[in-house]
Amino acid sequence: MFSTYAEYLAMPGSLTFEEMASLHRQILEEAGRDADALALYGELYAAAVKYAQSRAQWPLWDREEKQEEDRTRTSRHDHVIDCFNILARYLKKQGKDVSWHDTLGSDRKRVGDLACYLVFTGSLNAR
Repeated sequence: MFSTYAEYLAMPGSLTFEEMASLHRQILEEAGRDADALALYGELYAAAVKYAQSRAQWPLWDREEKQEEDRTRTSRHDHVIDCFNILARYLKKQGKDVSWHDTLGSDRKRVGDLACYLVFTGSLNAR
């Protein structure tokens, strides 16, 4: 039911902590002080919080709860993906480097992993 970071890393397509930190750093550096980019990042972060909540509860739910919540979790995941894509498109239009988006790719699990990392770092910094 519960697993470790080492077990996560053994899964195909996993991002290391260092890779997630690097992607996050690149996103924030490219957003810089651009108010519109920061607003889009804020929307991404808000979507990530909702998604991470569903994902974090997943191991706690029984089969029936998972069936009831699956649509919501998927919808939240889709929203996170959209937010990453919108932010990348905006930054690209501003002439910023969006290689982080190419590195992240379109694998749903990897995108969800990075969303959870954003929430992790935000939660730690909220102390």
